[in-house]
Amino acid sequence: MLRGSLLGTAWMVGLSVRPWLIARAVDDGLRAHDTRALWLWVAAIVVAGVGLSYLGIMRHRTMTFIREDAKARSAAVLLRQLSRIGAVLPRRVAAGEVATVGGSDIDWTAQVLTLTGPGVGAVVAYAVIAVVLWSISPFLALCVLVGVPAVGLVVGPLLRRLERAESVYRQQQGALTARSGDIVAGLRVLAGVGGRGLFARRYAARSRELLAEGYRVGAVNSWIDAATVAIPGLFLAAVVWLAARMAVTGDISIGDLVAVYGYVATLIVPVWFLLEGGHQLIRGRVAARRIVALLDLVPDDVGGPRTGPGGRGPGPVPGARRPEAGSAPARPADLHDPVTGLTVRAGRLTGVAADDPATALALADRLGRYVAGDVTWGGVPLTGIPLDEVRARILVADHDSYLFAGALRDILRPRPAGGGGRPGPGTDDDRIVAALRAASAEDVADALPDGLDTPVDARARTLSGGQRQRVRLARALLAEPEVLILVDPTSAVDAHTEARIAERLRTARAGRTTVVLATSPLLLGRADTVAHVHAGRIVATGSHADLLDRDPGYRRLVARDSAEPGAERPADAEGAFP
Repeated sequence: MLRGSLLGTAWMVGLSVRPWLIARAVDDGLRAHDTRALWLWVAAIVVAGVGLSYLGIMRHRTMTFIREDAKARSAAVLLRQLSRIGAVLPRRVAAGEVATVGGSDIDWTAQVLTLTGPGVGAVVAYAVIAVVLWSISPFLALCVLVGVPAVGLVVGPLLRRLERAESVYRQQQGALTARSGDIVAGLRVLAGVGGRGLFARRYAARSRELLAEGYRVGAVNSWIDAATVAIPGLFLAAVVWLAARMAVTGDISIGDLVAVYGYVATLIVPVWFLLEGGHQLIRGRVAARRIVALLDLVPDDVGGPRTGPGGRGPGPVPGARRPEAGSAPARPADLHDPVTGLTVRAGRLTGVAADDPATALALADRLGRYVAGDVTWGGVPLTGIPLDEVRARILVADHDSYLFAGALRDILRPRPAGGGGRPGPGTDDDRIVAALRAASAEDVADALPDGLDTPVDARARTLSGGQRQRVRLARALLAEPEVLILVDPTSAVDAHTEARIAERLRTARAGRTTVVLATSPLLLGRADTVAHVHAGRIVATGSHADLLDRDPGYRRLVARDSAEPGAERPADAEGAFP
């Protein structure tokens, strides 16, 4: 940036050299009828033009490097932040917001940095031209010194209005992008329940609102673009008119008139850069606020989440500090959540039936350390254990977790980072087949043309909802974590398949800690212990059969998910819609 500023200053100041050279050619060559002097000044003009061309090329190259380097660095910082927040990110920020920030916002902030070179040069050139004009006419110099700030005062209100309009537009754009992603992701479900037309109309309405807001931004932009061209042109005309009047009265020479015209015409370049810089700076500030809001998000284990763009949750707990680092239990140990009062016994299959799905999700996040909490593991605060160790030994498996594109074998193979007990490359087909059987997903691989080697697109949209859910469950089982927390793992499969999964899951996870958050009686019936959570607290614990006998609330809760074969399943259930 220092090099760009030096080159930009040399280029801008160099632009004012040629009018002086032309004035000398007029006065010392043409008016004096001195051919030798005329050729010397012409040669100097040519040399100056070549030098200015070189400086302009180098300035542009430097500014382009700064812009592209800033994009790459900003993208790297953003990606590190997104990976640091991890799987909790979708609950904190809308996908459309991330896409907008990672796309256009980074570009706008990088554009601002390219203004440093010509921006510094414009200020210096403005001062140099004012000094040179003072040597010709103090009156003209004062006109320039007063006129340029006046131009800024005229454009300033438009820039402030643009900042407000741009902020609203960018927020609405991010929200609409998120909505479009949600619609595309759930298109099959919407088609099945007949909601595609309704959501299409809602999207069209929001799109029209965004279009109207875009016209507002465009109107302000058009005025600014017009002003950056028209105002310097009017300023040039006024100064040249004054100089011509002074030349007529003999206050300045013809050469000085030519020089004044050249100086003021040259001054248009720095004035334009300053106006355009203000325009770019406003857009960059709007974009930078959105980027900083995303970078300002912190993992919830550092004392609570901060609300970011599209985020939810409280702000940082006042006075909260990062817990002291501790050691994870050397052997399997109990997990305890004081919020609900749940204690997960090591090596046991624990079922949790919550009357509010949001309560179950919050519990899973606390047990997996995706949100701040006072969960202990073997008596040690979970937030005091190194996060990498928590991720390697405790796995929270959502029923809608992301499936990346690739061969089915690669999708199932657990990754070493972020929740795998065994290294991925060592996963053999026997273990994969065993995990598929435990998840009752053998038919998924068998139905594909090339079996485990069949490519599957992102989110596995070519599979049904029930098939995707079983693939996710098999992937979680293959990871073989010490503690596996399953969130409603059979919500999209039929009752017969669910019964097989319940039986095989208990066998596959024998002797290891497993938590199943669901209201399915088939799953809960296989659990060693079931906890009924009502209004955020455990109200009863025991076996499934015991709770059915003595807890009416539990009985009503699990009755909503009947285990009768052929019972209705959710709209995204396997086989519900072709």
